[in-house]
Amino acid sequence: MILETIVITQNNEGTVHIAPMGIHEEGAHLIVLPFRPSTTLNNFLETKVGVINYCDDVRVFAGCLTGHRDWPLKPAQVIPGKVLECALAHTEVEIERVEEDSTRPKLFCRPVNTVNHRPFTGFNRAQFSVLEAAILISRLDMLPLEKIESEMDYLRIGLEKTAGEREWEAWGWLMDALDHHKRNAKI
Repeated sequence: MILETIVITQNNEGTVHIAPMGIHEEGAHLIVLPFRPSTTLNNFLETKVGVINYCDDVRVFAGCLTGHRDWPLKPAQVIPGKVLECALAHTEVEIERVEEDSTRPKLFCRPVNTVNHRPFTGFNRAQFSVLEAAILISRLDMLPLEKIESEMDYLRIGLEKTAGEREWEAWGWLMDALDHHKRNAKI
């Protein structure tokens, strides 16, 4: 199973990096598979720790992909790290072992502290639409533009039926990124 999360890492100087990332559960481990090269991978390998945030504010997912990265943070409790203030829950992890790969190394992480901040009350269809749209935007250079636009049109149906203010804001950021990509592709 893949869980859509926000992973926060930092380097030895304390510079924080926030990234949306699907993580895998395997037994007692949470497996993070960052692409090579990436800041997330560099930070994990440098410090051996990170924080996995479980969040229902889809603006964080969309924002990380569109340049809106200034989210309020608070200190982690056990490891040197940061937690999203808007996280419903978080898990602080330490790398136990690394399975090398030239594209996406597997980081087997051991949870060292999990905290529930408030209850999860469920996703609406608009939140799902924004999450899926964010994944599509992260693949603008990998997928055909026609496929992305077709899927975005479909996702907009659920958005229009159930979105609140946060979902519309996130969707707008993603549409701006898509428009920017299309303008640059025409140059």
